[in-house]
Amino acid sequence: MTDRAYPIQPRPEDDPRFNVGLTVDVIKVLEDHGYPPVKNGLDIVDLQQALYHFLYVGNAS
Repeated sequence: MTDRAYPIQPRPEDDPRFNVGLTVDVIKVLEDHGYPPVKNGLDIVDLQQALYHFLYVGNAS
């Protein structure tokens, strides 16, 4: 088994890869897989927070 790649350590203060374009790309992938369109602003914010958590925070347990 290999070491986990996520969350990214150390967490970058300003990662230029984490931007609106990343979120838009993830939205497109979800829609391409048959999930409902993400159009509500709060849904977009929730998705960005989930991505941030996965990429930089991880599971505290």
